[in-house]
Amino acid sequence: MKRLIYVSLLCAIAMSSCNNSSSQKLGSGIDMSNLDTSVNPIDDFYDYATGGWAKNNPMPAEYARYGIFDKLAEDNQKQVRELIEEIAKQQNEQGSVAQKIGTLYNMGMDSDKLNADGFEPIKEELQNIAAITDAKGLQEELANMHMAAIHPFFGLFGEADFSNSTMNIAWVYQGGLGMGERDYYLDNDEHTKEIRAKYKTLITNMLTYADAPAILKSQKTAEQLATDIIKLETRLAKASMSRVDERNPHNIFNKKTVEELQALAPAIDFKAYFAAMGVPQPQSLNVGQPEFMKEVSAIIKDANLNEIKAYLAWNVINEAAAFLSDQAAEENFAFYGKALSGREEMQPRWKRVVNTTNGSLGEAVGQMYVKKYFPAESKDRMVALVKNLQDALSERINGLEWMSNETKAKAQEKLGTFRVKIGYPDTWRDYSGLEIKEDSYYANIVRSRQFEMAYNLNKIDKPLDPTEWGMTPQTVNAYYNPTTNEICFPAGILQPPFFNAAADDAVNYGAIGVVIGHEMTHGFDDQGRQYDKDGNLKDWWTEDDATKFTNRTQVLVDFFNGIEVAPGVFADGKFTLGENIADNGGLQVSWVAVQKAIKDGKIADELDGFTAAQRFFIAYSTVWAGNIRDKEILRRTKEDPHSLGRWRVNATLKHINQFYDAFDVKEGDGMYIAPEERAAIW
Repeated sequence: MKRLIYVSLLCAIAMSSCNNSSSQKLGSGIDMSNLDTSVNPIDDFYDYATGGWAKNNPMPAEYARYGIFDKLAEDNQKQVRELIEEIAKQQNEQGSVAQKIGTLYNMGMDSDKLNADGFEPIKEELQNIAAITDAKGLQEELANMHMAAIHPFFGLFGEADFSNSTMNIAWVYQGGLGMGERDYYLDNDEHTKEIRAKYKTLITNMLTYADAPAILKSQKTAEQLATDIIKLETRLAKASMSRVDERNPHNIFNKKTVEELQALAPAIDFKAYFAAMGVPQPQSLNVGQPEFMKEVSAIIKDANLNEIKAYLAWNVINEAAAFLSDQAAEENFAFYGKALSGREEMQPRWKRVVNTTNGSLGEAVGQMYVKKYFPAESKDRMVALVKNLQDALSERINGLEWMSNETKAKAQEKLGTFRVKIGYPDTWRDYSGLEIKEDSYYANIVRSRQFEMAYNLNKIDKPLDPTEWGMTPQTVNAYYNPTTNEICFPAGILQPPFFNAAADDAVNYGAIGVVIGHEMTHGFDDQGRQYDKDGNLKDWWTEDDATKFTNRTQVLVDFFNGIEVAPGVFADGKFTLGENIADNGGLQVSWVAVQKAIKDGKIADELDGFTAAQRFFIAYSTVWAGNIRDKEILRRTKEDPHSLGRWRVNATLKHINQFYDAFDVKEGDGMYIAPEERAAIW
């Protein structure tokens, strides 16, 4: 489901009504220690605005990227830990939410038991796989694994019908790749080949530790089985839709009947599969990637059953690794942490277990978090701020010289029907059906996954609940969801340091305002613009306006394609287009709002030697301060639709005319590009 929520990792924000009546009493909000004044801002604004922070906050060994956003998330994590540990020390009533949180946390923290159990918690599941002798048994096991949120081959979930967003339907979606991204299997540069070699080492070692060859009664060694597994996954990778193609919602929406899916992939008895998943007869369904499902069927039909069983066993082992012994967790980290991202150390156990508890009982933990850390008045202030930004975006739309009045009217309708979610949901999740026992940490993980899967699948063929949240309140993040036309700002991000109550609002608009404007712009980026005000995949643009939009966004595609993020490695302007449009739009929209505040006398002209405009752009850039490892640059360039922090500043600001005026950027300066090369969209 997360694939369909256009999440913006936009750092933490807090709130202000941006209605300061005595701005002269407020500080500039600029922390001079964050700046590197040895750098000329007209040549490299990122290093100028963030270089001091980067020097003063060196990379912790457990991180692949460490910035202001990550630091806030870490602070939040400590607050959540205190809440959970307080509960975990108590004797709680059996079956209560407190008992579930406390027991799960304590089980995860009991390293002695985890190490003593070793791979025993998954032995029964591996034996079930070993017992498969025919297609019927294979299918039954596939359903069992999918219900535990282990997704060999493909996944099933309930999500909005793009043609009728008031209803949820069944979605069948590509999956089954242990390295996650198809390009790791297909690219042949030296770094990617090294990643594949280390992935084979991971599989070989983990199969050995789990005694999988013996359990599977295989005549092959663990290394030979690893070769078979990677070969099978490579077939899946070749058939997988690319991340760029997935960005077009029309590509991933292919509504079919069960009979049509059955004809597409005949090797799977889908009626039996859906029944086993608790969805006896979906009225209709969406097949995200039809060609992929054809290949899944071909693999199941043609491949050796023992090779498929090895692949299934690997899926179980890999999904369980983080919840088993230190040996399993460390081997898992050696690949996913060190090899892929360059991290030097694993997170301490308490962080990993807090994350797991959050994942399993997120809204229950969130309810406690909100009660202690989120004051009610903050929500009211945020409502006012969002309204200011909506008004600013409305003004921007009306002023677009390239768009017809017909399309403008539709855009205004969509903007006017934005659903805004702030802080926390009005109704909390019921976890009474989730059972947490003291048998094993991993067994509890399986039960929590089954509980979550049942919750999701129960949505199928039922009306969509517009009040449901896609993130927990304690999450340090924000999102826009096109099928509900909503923007959401959880309580976890509505706090300092990204809002400074003692600072003039030029800084607050530069940080908070741009973030909110970014999320709003997602409703009109290359993906979001294809959904109407009701969340349906429906073209509301004139043909001429759509062509103009594509031409204008191509400027960003071409510009970001030319950025060399590492020697010989370039950014993917098409893959990151949605986020780049939103960054551009967020700045433009918030700039309108800040100009109104200046005109109304609510923002000081100059503070600490900086004009209001300069403070605005410094605040925006500060959000992206941080350090990042070389391997993480390569990983994010392959996997992350967001541009790297450096380029969200240096590349994005080059397209903002007001930035040139604020810092007197001229031709020949490093931050200069010619006016005709600058993107002008929203």
